[in-house]
Amino acid sequence: MTLRIERTDAPTDAERQAILAPLRAYNTAQTGGSAPELVAWLVRDEHDEIVGGLYGRVFFRWLYIELLVVPEQARGQGTGSGLMQMAETLAREKNCVGIWLDTFDFQAPDFYRKHGFTECGQIDDYPPGHQRFFFQKRLTVD
Repeated sequence: MTLRIERTDAPTDAERQAILAPLRAYNTAQTGGSAPELVAWLVRDEHDEIVGGLYGRVFFRWLYIELLVVPEQARGQGTGSGLMQMAETLAREKNCVGIWLDTFDFQAPDFYRKHGFTECGQIDDYPPGHQRFFFQKRLTVD
């Protein structure tokens, strides 16, 4: 079998899926894993427009919070805390080991610490002059 490497500066979704397919197959063989379960809580304004929310996925018995956006007018009023509590409740219902997420130093790392998350990784100068943090919160199984 002859292989060659080809670079593309405009990869398509089909190309991404082609790369992802053997990785998913390998991961499933190693873990017996299943497909991620997507979940979202939508924050809507008085015109029914989505202005924020939480988007994540349950995978390998962990809830990954990919996005959390609290509209500026709702900050400091418990909206973010409410979203985090709803996510944690779901994670517990799904018997998750824990919840993980990443954020930047200019976003809200202290918000996550306040909600019981501990730092489990950090990248300095990403973007330059800033830090990216990785947090986890392990859940006790009742």
